[in-house]
Amino acid sequence: MTADVVDLIMQDHREVERLFDELKDHPEKRKGLVPVLTTLLSAHSRAEESVVYPAAAAEADEADDVAHSQEEHVEADQLLAKLAATDPDSAAFDKVLQDLVDAVSHHVNEEESSVLPGIRAKLSEKRRLELAEAFAASRKEHLGDQPDDITRAELLQQARNADISGVSSLDKDALQKKLREEASE
Repeated sequence: MTADVVDLIMQDHREVERLFDELKDHPEKRKGLVPVLTTLLSAHSRAEESVVYPAAAAEADEADDVAHSQEEHVEADQLLAKLAATDPDSAAFDKVLQDLVDAVSHHVNEEESSVLPGIRAKLSEKRRLELAEAFAASRKEHLGDQPDDITRAELLQQARNADISGVSSLDKDALQKKLREEASE
């Protein structure tokens, strides 16, 4: 594998942007493309949360940016679930899609201007290649997942990434609610 973790993440970002364009420009493809988008974004997010964000926070001094990015992932998961539940032929679909596009585009811009440059500058090439392998393996493991398929362990990782403490005793539903509350503040 020659691409480092930053390159892999940015490749996913470009693919998501391409899918957004397809969804906007070709309404007749929406039924087939929505599951592709939700699967890709879910797998990408879980891989970042489990592999990249902990390393960025601990090794690249990006803890504040990671916490913010994690909150944006929670928001994107909610919007993805809403998009998946919206009839692609309905008038409401365009609004839900645009809300998702706006949120994800904002997240991508911030991540590509803060977290990713920090990783590239502060982590060795060897470490970035190790993270690329782990990111790719995690993403592959989560392909096919939808936003609601998240586990309690993954929610606990989200809480750690967002620097939310005192949640280890919460059940899955309470933990998810706490993360959503923190993300909306």
